[in-house]
Amino acid sequence: MYDYDLLVVGSANADLVIGVERRPAAGETVLGSDLAVHPGGKGANQAVAAARLGASTALLARVGDDGHGRLLLDSLRSAGVDTVGVMVGGAPTGVALITVDPSGDNSIVVSPGANGRLTPEDVRAAGSLFHASRVVSAQLEIPLETVVAVASSLGPDSRFVLNPSPPRPLPTVLLAACDPLIVNEHEAKVILGDSAIGDNPEDWARILLAKGPRSVVVTLGAQGALVASRDGVSRVASVKVDAVDTTGAGDAFTAALAYRLGTGASLTEAAAYAARVGAAAVTREGAQVSFPTAEEVDAL
Repeated sequence: MYDYDLLVVGSANADLVIGVERRPAAGETVLGSDLAVHPGGKGANQAVAAARLGASTALLARVGDDGHGRLLLDSLRSAGVDTVGVMVGGAPTGVALITVDPSGDNSIVVSPGANGRLTPEDVRAAGSLFHASRVVSAQLEIPLETVVAVASSLGPDSRFVLNPSPPRPLPTVLLAACDPLIVNEHEAKVILGDSAIGDNPEDWARILLAKGPRSVVVTLGAQGALVASRDGVSRVASVKVDAVDTTGAGDAFTAALAYRLGTGASLTEAAAYAARVGAAAVTREGAQVSFPTAEEVDAL
């Protein structure tokens, strides 16, 4: 019935990465390593991560008719992602400027470029992709109105997964479609706004769930993740690894969870698998190049 395990709708960026001893304060200049250019963007990252795990994956996105766009298309295709939904031209490819410190933590500034031109009309024109996909995943590096259009374009039995990054308040109609809404601690606080209470992630998860999503996952880095649904709130343990670069960890987690949900796994089972995938990703530098195969996850 389905041609794709996962359809990702989202951004495709060139990641320009510099290693630093520490991230600069306001008005400060610091020296960094040689510049490295990697294919990235949360949408392309999730598509590649899922394909590496064995998922039949398609991406709906926009890139520029430039060197960065060709880099992205080559990376997607080499990973096995179907690029039939990737449109080319109209604006430069999006770029992410990333600094990574010795602990592996990162800071990112994104220039959307062609990602900002992915429109609701593009989504509606790709209706056949939506109806051919078990699970549809999106993020917020494309216009919010486009993500809302995604939520209203799902096939009758398709499941919608949203990672609201970079975070912003979300309309009720979008929250109601999420199954699950996947947030880290920062994203949870932004979406909760005045509803945020204390520093207990279990409380955040319950309040987020009350705002309309069918389920919620809160990622907690080295502390694992929380899963919240009508059945309650539970913890998912992390896998202990030596982190080298956390740049693509959240995308790897989201992709793995979305893929596993499409195979019939429960949300808790999918989150546990996703935690292992995310842990494997942080042991290597870069985003897409760090994503593991299913065999590498099993070995971990």
